[in-house]
Amino acid sequence: MKTGDKFVKLKSDVVSDTEKVGEVLGKLLGIDDVVCLIGGLGAGKTAFTRGLSRGWGSGSRVTSPTFTLINEYTRSTDDQIMHHLDCYRLSSNDDVETIGLDDILNTDGPTIIEWPEVVVGWLPADYIAILIEPVTTAAENGRWVSFQSTGPHSSKLVEELADRLMEEEK
Repeated sequence: MKTGDKFVKLKSDVVSDTEKVGEVLGKLLGIDDVVCLIGGLGAGKTAFTRGLSRGWGSGSRVTSPTFTLINEYTRSTDDQIMHHLDCYRLSSNDDVETIGLDDILNTDGPTIIEWPEVVVGWLPADYIAILIEPVTTAAENGRWVSFQSTGPHSSKLVEELADRLMEEEK
């Protein structure tokens, strides 16, 4: 695992590793946190969200919201809702307004956004960007998962995530 100022990069060898990292981050999420997942089709964004939802405390089944655009996962302890958006099919500001992104970002619950580059102008100043990409050597499998903060709160989350992941490696 590499760490640096507001940046963590790690290798995930199998899907269960990707889910486990998501689970660790999910335990840290608060009500206003925004997590942006960047990666190609099949990169592991939904697998990461499965772990994230589990760590956050939802027992809901996590699926890709590619065709529904928005999935909601409820936490059983307080009925708080995590919103999971897939912005891949959005093509205009009208589309973004139609799904109510502004309202979703102002609710009490974390928001997970796949394909955030489509809605970058709507994002808050402080969020975690996570890039999931395949390892590019023929001798290795897996994915690289990189976490980048964009402000002071997300920086603290990324630092806490790095600390917890290093503790688990011991």
